[in-house]
Amino acid sequence: MEGREGGQLELCWVLEATESADSGIGDVDDLPVPQQIRISNITCDSFKISWDVPDSRGRERITHYFIDLNKKENEKENKFKHKEIPTKLVAKAVPLPMTVRGHWFLSPRTEYTVSVQTAAKQPDGEYAVSPWSEIIEFCTADYSAVHLNQLLQKAEAIAGRMLPFTVFYRNQQKEYFQQASPSYRSRDAQCCRMLPSVKDNSGSHGSPISGKLQGVFFSCNTEFNTGKPPQDSPYGPYRFQIQADVLFNQNTNVYFGDFYCMYTSYHYVILVLAPVGSDGDAFCSGRLPALDRSNNCFLRCSEESNGSLSFCHAQDVILEVIYTEPVDLSLGTVEKISGQQLLSQSTVNAKKDPSCKICNISVGR
Repeated sequence: MEGREGGQLELCWVLEATESADSGIGDVDDLPVPQQIRISNITCDSFKISWDVPDSRGRERITHYFIDLNKKENEKENKFKHKEIPTKLVAKAVPLPMTVRGHWFLSPRTEYTVSVQTAAKQPDGEYAVSPWSEIIEFCTADYSAVHLNQLLQKAEAIAGRMLPFTVFYRNQQKEYFQQASPSYRSRDAQCCRMLPSVKDNSGSHGSPISGKLQGVFFSCNTEFNTGKPPQDSPYGPYRFQIQADVLFNQNTNVYFGDFYCMYTSYHYVILVLAPVGSDGDAFCSGRLPALDRSNNCFLRCSEESNGSLSFCHAQDVILEVIYTEPVDLSLGTVEKISGQQLLSQSTVNAKKDPSCKICNISVGR
């Protein structure tokens, strides 16, 4: 962690019992209580904090600030949940605001509570402290463009060679393709279109598309020995197939959305296909890294000399493709596959392995 704007901020972990701060010696009443706590410049692994210190005769004695930071869902005032995950930080008193930064205890998209004490270090090394300030709540942000590009570079490193493909496909239960049902809100009442639905919370915790971007999920990976889609699927025994050029062509932008694994050797890359000028395109253009549709490591659309389009996908990652617009069933075919439904391979709300060195960056999961 580091300090900005007016001085060097030295923050250290307080790993001993909390009584060292809460029952510090000295004249506690002399030290003013921080007021009007303000949180600003929030990122996925940092924030700025400032407050007002009222005039009092103890103000000039302040040497340090104690900051108590807790995840909201585990709020235990002034308690340590794990010896390696400190919630209380001690900082030398420097001009405010100060920046609190640290991916080892701040995670993206996570709600926290924070409160502050003023403190005066005594000659014997103990602290006299003020009462705690009011408790403020805030939520950390999604991955920024910088973080997503770091994730993109890691994904590019293992994508492998490109293999040709001709169709996108989507597996579901038989009922999904036959009738409108409360169980399938991603279908319209006339049962002729697949409608975009909000992406779940699978993958990286800081991905800006989770719980926000709407789309229809497709796959495109093929089997190495046949060049065709696999006959097994974790999502259902019936498959909708559509020619690749219907969804991916010169009027489609492609974006990198995420890179993750689920405690296995398989790695997944999420890509977004958005027709140029669509709402999905507008959402992605300010949040996700754009890829060259004919020259990237994951999914390519190239125009041949005769004007036709050819398509390739990366061999060594499993691609999850989100198309941001409704898809008419009449544009493809629905057939039953011959393989099994491999439920164990489903990525629905799957949690990313936070210990994987291949697909994690240093800003939380």
